[in-house]
Amino acid sequence: MLQKTRGIVLHTLKYNDTSIIVDIYTELSGRASFLVAVPRSRKAAIKSVLFQPLAFIEFEADYRPNTTLYRIKEAKSFYPFSSIPYDPYKSSIVLFLAEFLYRAMREEAENRPLFAYLEHSVIWLDECKKSFANFHLVFLMRLSRFLGLYPNLEDYQAGDYFDMLNACFISVRPQLHSSYINPEEAGQLCRLMRMNYDTMHLFTMSRAERIRCLTIINDYYRLHLPDFPVLKSLEILKELFD
Repeated sequence: MLQKTRGIVLHTLKYNDTSIIVDIYTELSGRASFLVAVPRSRKAAIKSVLFQPLAFIEFEADYRPNTTLYRIKEAKSFYPFSSIPYDPYKSSIVLFLAEFLYRAMREEAENRPLFAYLEHSVIWLDECKKSFANFHLVFLMRLSRFLGLYPNLEDYQAGDYFDMLNACFISVRPQLHSSYINPEEAGQLCRLMRMNYDTMHLFTMSRAERIRCLTIINDYYRLHLPDFPVLKSLEILKELFD
């Protein structure tokens, strides 16, 4: 059955000389994998440049029952980036987030609020002119709401530890496991959870603090998502924003 939808590119893998396999988070059916023919011709109907990390595409695919790899028949961009491909900081952030989402999001069902969040966030980054150094941190913390992993902030008190395993703030250090962060870093994490894209520039962070926050968030996701690997792009992102 042919069906039109919109999607956000998560990952691309070369299949053969004229085809690629693309993992896309779609508006209508969540995450799905597609086989795309991309002949090496200037007249080709679909070009591989459409499938860059977190690119927005509108496409028609042949959804056949009893298969997990669908064929894309037509595709076009529905929001061409104006700055991300040309800004090394933004493109590094997008490369990291695409890899993160590819590993973290496995849901094969419609989730329009999550799709809208991804769409809004990437467009915000593309249109932002300055002060986006904390973008990936805010993005990942707010993403945890959609994955059912958002920590409980209601009981936070200054001086609390953050229990990463149980996703809550507690007044005493956990005795049964070592997956926690100390009160100073817990306070900074709580502050990060209260940021949004429009206010994050008001919170000053050093490069070292930003790296530590990113490490904590990454470790937190690895604790709660099965088979979540070490991300190749993580070390690249840590070198940004001196």
